[in-house]
Amino acid sequence: MAASSGRHFLQIPGPSPVPERILHAIARPVIDHRGPEFGRLGREILEGCQKVFKTTGAVTIYPSSGTGAWEAAIVNTLSPGDKVLAPETGHFASLWRQMAQRWGIEVDIIESDWRHPADPAAIEAELTDDRQHRIKAVMVVHNETSTGVTSNIADIRKAIDRARHPCLLMVDTISSLGSIDVRHDEWAADVTVACSQKGLMLPPGLGLMAISEKALAASKANTMPRSYWDWSEMLKPNAQGFFPYTPASNLLQGLREALAMLFEEGLDHVFQRHEKLAAATRAAVRAWGLEINCIDPHAHSPVLTGVIMPSGHNADRFRDIVLNEFNMSLGTGLSKIAGKVFRIGHLGSCNELTLMGALSGVEMGLALADVPHTAGGVAAARDYLINVRKTPA
Repeated sequence: MAASSGRHFLQIPGPSPVPERILHAIARPVIDHRGPEFGRLGREILEGCQKVFKTTGAVTIYPSSGTGAWEAAIVNTLSPGDKVLAPETGHFASLWRQMAQRWGIEVDIIESDWRHPADPAAIEAELTDDRQHRIKAVMVVHNETSTGVTSNIADIRKAIDRARHPCLLMVDTISSLGSIDVRHDEWAADVTVACSQKGLMLPPGLGLMAISEKALAASKANTMPRSYWDWSEMLKPNAQGFFPYTPASNLLQGLREALAMLFEEGLDHVFQRHEKLAAATRAAVRAWGLEINCIDPHAHSPVLTGVIMPSGHNADRFRDIVLNEFNMSLGTGLSKIAGKVFRIGHLGSCNELTLMGALSGVEMGLALADVPHTAGGVAAARDYLINVRKTPA
């Protein structure tokens, strides 16, 4: 790619662009992670994370990716030989259940076409048939980053309750926390995992989780070996704002700034902004005459939009053209939809003008790549955003 002026458009669905305020916070001098200033920082961010998870219960943070948070959820609650139920809504749901299998967990998979959300009725049927209560947990991805499909966790909780099943509910909100309304307590979720580089607008490096009392009780009775991921070792010093080993202290300073930005905008406004940008993106895709990967109109992701390439055209070749010609990164298709789908991220520090620039790059890329489409997607998105502005709240 030739040298390019202007900024790079990072329109993948995470890591998302890091705002300057957060970059400056991360660049502050390192502080003593055993000193009183850090204790105040730790308490402030843990309390702030409770507000974003919408919980009054335990929240903790590991120096890790979201994959580390997945592992912590598994090893603290399950024992080798346990069974879990896992709706496979996409690539990341598949990876999480594969991790469970490597830990000796038996996984009942509810397969899908990767274009629909997790089916509460199918979950209810599986749990109702499990009269011996061998299933110890349901593991579900809230927003499947690989497909652009969002599952309804409240409906899944209702399905579990209707089945009168005592299993844990473990929820991956890795690409939804800070972008979509997450309600850990209201959902009666037991472990809700997330990470720093999506809606929280930070670089990768922090794995977060909210933990219910039921999950804490399970962690005291299960037999899975763990050390680094042990909740009991983490939560004791967390009470005073500290951590049992050296934390990612500068990322935590960035997290404090990220939380401040979310609260200044207001969480409800943050969620509405993501919904608006997603709807404008879908308007563009439809105007181009292309197909959105998510089929269910009630499950479109506010975080990203997966776009299916026309037959005979490769999504990765298209992405390469957009990168080389316009200095913009789009998300790739993963595993069984590789080469078939590209993903437009519209999360985190993204606004209307950022999105319009990104959609312009996509539309120009479609023309350069000779992808069959109808011009006018950018105009459709523009008109949608103008109409939203004109419509009274």
